[in-house]
Amino acid sequence: MHFTRLRLQGFKSFVDPAELVISTGLTGVVGPNGCGKSNLLEALRWVMGENRARAMRGEGMDDVIFAGTDRRPARGSASVELVLDNSDRLAPAAFNGDDRLEISRRITRDIGSAYSVNGKTVRARDVAMLFADASTGAHSPALVRQGEVAELIRAKPKARRRILEEAAGISGLYQRRHEAELKLNAAEANLARVDDVLEQLGTRLRSLDRQAAQARRYREIGEALRRAEATLLAVRWRLAEEERVAAERALSDGTRAAAEAERAALAAARGREEAESALPPLREEESIAAAVHQRLTVERDRLAEEETRARAEIERLAARARQLARDTEREETLANDAGGSIARLDEEEAELRAAHEGHDAVLAEAQEAARAAREDLAAREAALDRLTEEAARLAARAAAAERRVDEAGKTARRIADEIARAEAAEAALASGIEDARNRLTAAAAEAETAHADAAAAEAALEAAEAERAEAQNAEASARARASETEGERAALAAEVEALERLLKRDADGASQIIDGIEVGEGMEAALGAALGDDLRAPALGHADDGTGWIAVEPYAAEAALPEGAEPLVAHVGGPLRLQRRLARVGLVAREAGDRLQASLGPGTRLVSREGDLWRWDGYRLRAEDAPSATAVRLQQQNRLKALSAGLETARRAGAVAAETHGEARARLDRAGIAESAARKARREADARQTETTRAEARAEADLEMQAARLENQRLQLAARGEERDAAAAAMAEAEKAVAEVGDVAAARQAVEAERRAVEAARGAMLAARGRADEIRRAGEARESRLAAIERERRGWRERSESAGGRLAELARRSKATAVEHTRAAGVPDEIAEKRGRLARELEMAENRRRAAGDALAAGENARRTAAAAAQEAERAAS
Repeated sequence: MHFTRLRLQGFKSFVDPAELVISTGLTGVVGPNGCGKSNLLEALRWVMGENRARAMRGEGMDDVIFAGTDRRPARGSASVELVLDNSDRLAPAAFNGDDRLEISRRITRDIGSAYSVNGKTVRARDVAMLFADASTGAHSPALVRQGEVAELIRAKPKARRRILEEAAGISGLYQRRHEAELKLNAAEANLARVDDVLEQLGTRLRSLDRQAAQARRYREIGEALRRAEATLLAVRWRLAEEERVAAERALSDGTRAAAEAERAALAAARGREEAESALPPLREEESIAAAVHQRLTVERDRLAEEETRARAEIERLAARARQLARDTEREETLANDAGGSIARLDEEEAELRAAHEGHDAVLAEAQEAARAAREDLAAREAALDRLTEEAARLAARAAAAERRVDEAGKTARRIADEIARAEAAEAALASGIEDARNRLTAAAAEAETAHADAAAAEAALEAAEAERAEAQNAEASARARASETEGERAALAAEVEALERLLKRDADGASQIIDGIEVGEGMEAALGAALGDDLRAPALGHADDGTGWIAVEPYAAEAALPEGAEPLVAHVGGPLRLQRRLARVGLVAREAGDRLQASLGPGTRLVSREGDLWRWDGYRLRAEDAPSATAVRLQQQNRLKALSAGLETARRAGAVAAETHGEARARLDRAGIAESAARKARREADARQTETTRAEARAEADLEMQAARLENQRLQLAARGEERDAAAAAMAEAEKAVAEVGDVAAARQAVEAERRAVEAARGAMLAARGRADEIRRAGEARESRLAAIERERRGWRERSESAGGRLAELARRSKATAVEHTRAAGVPDEIAEKRGRLARELEMAENRRRAAGDALAAGENARRTAAAAAQEAERAAS
């Protein structure tokens, strides 16, 4: 297979359809940096199955789609098509039905990519296997990108081996071997899982006895459980009724929210419909422009093909003229050589006919000698077969008689040995039966004791399991409580630590008077509005210590506050340095501040709990216009005090819960140890019970087997006596047959003498037949050459006679070819003039198509935006 074309559309910088023709030989792409040369190699890798976004120099696979510029809108999809020449039929069997393979990959933004081969959708794995069988692919070392040459030079032996395997054309086999290994590994995992299941089933079989005992307990506590379930269901019904009332309230709230979301979804759907209604005219214009452009492109390709055919016709006529000149020269040469060739053939024919005289008589004499030798060989071979058969029959009789004597002797000795062993075994079996009866009695007593021990161990295990279950429930409750208290403590500790860091960072290491203030909860914003950033100044000991608050005596007389204003100082505790300032600040409701501001005396001000400020000089400040950082810090200080108290309480509760969990855990450990001991004792008792039962069964089976073996041994001993008498009679008969056999050695000597005579006759026959065949082949060769000489002579005469006619025909064809060559030479100029006119029309059609495509892309982008908004609104409504 050979790559022939690469088509791109919307892929990276190739926003418009582009096609790269890959001709036979070397195809180069030359251009400055940034013109898109590397994008061609990446397009090849991408269409062959590359799925790594970083290999495409992007963060996501959607980055291969044209992202848009200042002049061109972004595209919603991209496609790359690779055309392969499969005229050699080397593609895999699934794709080897066509001479041309078109592998295409198309990606749509936010949806993904799809592959197709000759218009048929296929899997990415099929495309990867297609290129792997062709010794290439997305990760092939043959695709060398920037910096990869140095990597190949420094490559490890494993990487170099991959290059050699691809060059050898076996990379597809390795891909299939990898898949086969995965399937084998999965099969091995399944077999391991089957073993685990069998082991689990064995464990379950062993636990069935325990489950039978538990079933008895279940029947006893079933009635109590049903009563408890009835009580539980009544409690659950009461709780469910309360939850139903709460759910009805939540349903009404959710219905109102859903109605609002539905209205928003309808508005978004109308926007999407408007965007979609604007698309059909744009699509129609784009289709018309594309059709015009396609028609002109086809016309251009047709003119190019006509020009190619015209130039090929010119070259063909020139080649025909040269060929006619060579044919004329060759015919003249053949006419001159015909006479000399005919004379040489006449001389060779005379020599062959002289050598062929007397051939039939010599051949008949040689064939008669070969026939006589063949008859003599057949007679001697028949005599050898007869002697060989007689000697073999005599040797077989002798060997059979000797074998019967040997077998009879072995049988007699074997039977004697078996009789001796049977008599000893009969005595041993008689004494073993009594021992088996004693073992059976002892095993029955041990089995009864083991059954009693197993029942006691089962009762102890049931008691231990009940105790462990109760201890486990208590430990789970204690652990949940300890975990809950620890979570609360950790959350409080984290919040306290965060507030301490925040306050420490806000203080920046300097002493501030705000650190010594205590303000009631909810009054932080009011105090922040009254004092603002003045609270960040330090408390000074002397007047010349710098900027800050100094100690001064309070006013002798309280400032007059408007009626309805409450002194803020009543809600603030702190240094006396703030008394003068706080004494002239009143706390009022937010809606009364504007009304009371006109009645403020000099130096006084009003604040609200929300942080609003009204001063005596007419200035007012809304809380939402200037949030006070001081108020935030005061709130953080109060929050820190509350959290610190809660943290201490959580620590004490956590210590109590941890202690309770420790006691419950210790009780569970003791119960677990007791249960393990009881389970171990039960297993040991079960094992002893099973072993004693098996021992009893084995003793009983041993007794029965010993008795059966004794009876069988007696029967065998009687049968062996009869076999001994039969073996003695067979021995006498075999010795008599050996004495009646003739002389085998004399028969074998006669066979060997006749075999030597047969070999000599065969050599004489082969020599006579070889001489006759040689004479016959020589005569046939002379006759064949005489016939060939006649054909060659006739051919040379015909060629000499027809040479004149062919020379006249060649002269006529040469003149006609010259006329056609002159007429065809003017066709390329006419085609060039038509191509010039068509190029101007094609440029205008290209501009129209590009403008229509840009407008359609902009419309589709608007439709996608409206559709996304509609989907988001629909999700919110759903």
